[in-house]
Amino acid sequence: MAHQRITTRNARFQQWQALLTNRTKRHRAGEFLVQGVRPISQAVEHGWPIRTLLFDPSRSLTRWASALLREVPAEKIAMAPELLAELGEKDDGAPELVAVAEMPPDDLARIPVRHRPSGRPGFLGVVFDRPTSPGNIGTIIRSADSFGAHGLVVTGHAADVYDPKSVRASTGSLFALPVVRVPSHREVAAWLADARERGAPVTVVGTDESGETDVAASDLTGPVLLLIGNETTGLSTAWREMCDTLVRIPMAGSASSLNAASAATVVLYEAARQRLTAATGAAAAGGGAAVSSR
Repeated sequence: MAHQRITTRNARFQQWQALLTNRTKRHRAGEFLVQGVRPISQAVEHGWPIRTLLFDPSRSLTRWASALLREVPAEKIAMAPELLAELGEKDDGAPELVAVAEMPPDDLARIPVRHRPSGRPGFLGVVFDRPTSPGNIGTIIRSADSFGAHGLVVTGHAADVYDPKSVRASTGSLFALPVVRVPSHREVAAWLADARERGAPVTVVGTDESGETDVAASDLTGPVLLLIGNETTGLSTAWREMCDTLVRIPMAGSASSLNAASAATVVLYEAARQRLTAATGAAAAGGGAAVSSR
């Protein structure tokens, strides 16, 4: 089957190259680049719209790459290896594939907040307010996915969820976990109010080094929205006012706090631990199997 070939830095190549560094052009086009075997595989597995697959026609492709080129309903473009290496941001040659994926809508309805019956783990969501590092966004996405969260909301003037650094740091979890960007706390407050009206009593738990309760002493088994503040300034006044409780992570060394992504991972682990313990206890009491937190 014949494919279009790109061997020069033509307009289409320059358009994709701009997606690596130009946030405005990414969002104007509604697309971003996906690099690496696992992220591309996760995007396809979770049904993300792939607009284009770029490949190096000069090499013998693996079964993985060949299958994607054969089965994924996307435009296929053969590209000169030196150009594909630039889009793949690899120092050791061109990757087999680079995917151009479509951005989903920023709609909080993508993160369902459902009421769970007694004995089953409740909703677990994360808000990251005004993050400055795309790597931290990707790391929190990965942790939230790993520990059973139902979605991540990124608020305010923030680094870009679809920056290549964020996409890579998520190691594919971006495609498994709903991630939504909203302008401020107001949109989240309205979303929570609607969820509470529908019977999901979500508790808003902020993380702060001066929180009144150790995270392990706080009940995280019910419907919970975890708030992670900006890496430098922490939670804003508006977010603090929304919190039902502020939790802290006990520190034993000379450091007074953790990196935002590290702190989020610790709190998400504690939530997962509590939920697994509660689910196992409920299953044992009822003679059934433990249930997933999702």
